[in-house]
Amino acid sequence: MTMRWDLVAIHPEDDVAVALTDLPPGSARLRAGEDVAPLDLRGAIALGHKVARRDLKQGAPIRKYGAVIGAATADIAAGEHVHVHNMRSLRARRREDSP
Repeated sequence: MTMRWDLVAIHPEDDVAVALTDLPPGSARLRAGEDVAPLDLRGAIALGHKVARRDLKQGAPIRKYGAVIGAATADIAAGEHVHVHNMRSLRARRREDSP
């Protein structure tokens, strides 16, 4: 029997996982390495968007693909959507953010 999953974390230290399809709130299956575990989603998550794997405090670095991609601008609970409303990107910049 093949086990399916809804979210994937590429690197073991990743703070976020990526949705593989549009997901409703509630229980989802997260694959990290060879392990598949449940993660309770606090809201709907769109395909390709990030979800916190664990609680993150405001100011904490956020890792994806094993690299820091940003910092939390607010406390983020496990299972919560991680996007521009609660994360400052260290990769992409708006024109007004440019040096």
